[in-house]
Amino acid sequence: MKEKILFIINPVSGIGKQKTVERTLENYLDKDKFDSAVAYTEYAHHATAIAKDSVQKGFDTVVAVGGDGSINDCVRGLIGSKVKLGIIPAGSGNGLARCLHIPLNAEKAVEVINNCNHITMDTVNVNGYDYASIAGVGFDALIAKQFTGNTTRGFQTYLKLVLQDYVNYAPKKYKMIIDGKETETEALFISFANSNQFGYNAVVAPKASVTDGLLDVSVVKKVPLALAPMVVQFMFFRNFDKSPYVHTYSARSVKVTGFEDGLINLDGEAVEIKDNTLEFSVNPRSLNVIIPDEKRSEIFPYEKKIAELIKQIREKL
Repeated sequence: MKEKILFIINPVSGIGKQKTVERTLENYLDKDKFDSAVAYTEYAHHATAIAKDSVQKGFDTVVAVGGDGSINDCVRGLIGSKVKLGIIPAGSGNGLARCLHIPLNAEKAVEVINNCNHITMDTVNVNGYDYASIAGVGFDALIAKQFTGNTTRGFQTYLKLVLQDYVNYAPKKYKMIIDGKETETEALFISFANSNQFGYNAVVAPKASVTDGLLDVSVVKKVPLALAPMVVQFMFFRNFDKSPYVHTYSARSVKVTGFEDGLINLDGEAVEIKDNTLEFSVNPRSLNVIIPDEKRSEIFPYEKKIAELIKQIREKL
């Protein structure tokens, strides 16, 4: 008996890769294994409603075609169900896909779906919002807001926004209760990570695992511009936690008290939060997600972009 599979496509996400998806599905999806259907999102967070409806209609697999925001919308509709999440990355950073070693090439991503190998991963909830990958406060949330409102996407746009705001951004003070222990810190930003990276292979939580039942908290201090190239290298070469400007914690729950930022980054989406307290909790093994049979890391040509970033920082000194 064939499995029912639904592809949810965000027609405006990322940098246009989703435009060729239907042709790729026609040529590469295993039609002996799947009965397929396609749905296009028509408004913000529509994918959540479509995913919830797919559970009720008895679909076996829902595939998110889009970026981290689109994937997270599907996640919210599938948490706690038996339906498997597949991913065809079509965004800019593609953080969760990279963490799970899902190929960015659409044809290869469909091959992963054909094999249907899956794990059951954790998700995280903060103040009623579920997410699968990473959340952040401070400078991270500011850049997410600006990036979302920008008409252009991609690494260069993200880099431009970081460079234009970094110098004048003042670090903020945060009070946290991490598994019952209180701490106070000043930070450029704080990440609350289930997966290991923002996207673009920028790894902010090298030890994060989507199946360990823990949240990895990275408190990042503001780095003097003269030392910024060093910290950038730490991030892209997966030893970010070794930087003296980064402090990391692992926890099952985290509370941020006296929260005054009013903004949080949830998997690339800037969300306004009116509460004065943020409460993060892990929902262990709550989402079935399709991954490669053997996790394969793909090497992407970011070396030149890293060098360019370092060059631009040095030019500002």
